[in-house]
Amino acid sequence: MSERILAVNTPLIVVALLVCLPAAAQDRTASKAAAPSAVKASAAKKWLTPWGDPDLQGSWSNTAWTPLERPAKYKGRELMTPQERAEEEKRRVQQERVAFYDPSWSDGRTSLIYDPPDGLKPPLTPEAQRRQIGWNESLRSEPPGPINGPEDLNLRTRCIIRDPLPRIPANYVNNYEIVQGPGFVSIFQESTHETRVIPLDGRPHLDPRVRQWFGDSRGHWEGDTLVVDVTNFNNRTRFEGSTENMHLVERWKRVADDRIDYRFTVSDPATWTKPWSAAIAWNKSGPVYEYACHEDNIDMYAILSVARAADRKAGEAAKKSK
Repeated sequence: MSERILAVNTPLIVVALLVCLPAAAQDRTASKAAAPSAVKASAAKKWLTPWGDPDLQGSWSNTAWTPLERPAKYKGRELMTPQERAEEEKRRVQQERVAFYDPSWSDGRTSLIYDPPDGLKPPLTPEAQRRQIGWNESLRSEPPGPINGPEDLNLRTRCIIRDPLPRIPANYVNNYEIVQGPGFVSIFQESTHETRVIPLDGRPHLDPRVRQWFGDSRGHWEGDTLVVDVTNFNNRTRFEGSTENMHLVERWKRVADDRIDYRFTVSDPATWTKPWSAAIAWNKSGPVYEYACHEDNIDMYAILSVARAADRKAGEAAKKSK
């Protein structure tokens, strides 16, 4: 009976551990990541949990200066020259001095995308091109129309979700906490304080009619690599223009005490002409801050108050013009 109770409550235990994480200041010191073709785990060391699974636990940051797609100036080249890398590093330091950015680094690669080999996303399908006409990027800008209520504001402002999966590093809140238990892996994301609880017991995906902000994750181990298959996204978010039928496969492999090699492959026949893949280094960091943002936040009241004041002003101006 006790074993059954433990099995049922494992996800709750894992989430409880995450909630209790200390909110101390983060150690933003990051080591430089190797190019994906050069990342190799030490053959002499294994990172294992007490129950024998590969151990990915700890605080991690995926902040990177490397762009998602390869700039034209690096066409046909996976790596920068030492001089180019030094120039990029100088530019990075200058930008971080004048803006509130998470400290980042360049790993010497010219793009996070490694497949296709040209470092660029595959072309959009004709359907995707039509779909993008008039599409308002709800996660990145406010709607141009009137703001009559909270639902007219974008998802970031409402603190519902910051970015969809897979998470591409930006200049802000790129930190994660991984906690494991027998049969489960939980990944706590600093922004917007979301936790993914990933079962490893072989259970099937949810019914296709059930759609979620971060889809439905199902994981398993392939040797020392955690492989997570994600489906069932909703139609409220779009990763690089994708639809709710995007299929995501993620891979985490620990390659050093302070580094995880993270890779993903996305496919969506309604969006891209073929699947594509990217690699992002996750480096050790300090404990994750609390991201104290929620849907009923103060900004919401201020924005709606300004909108109603604008309505009154417009109404008064209309009366005077008659």
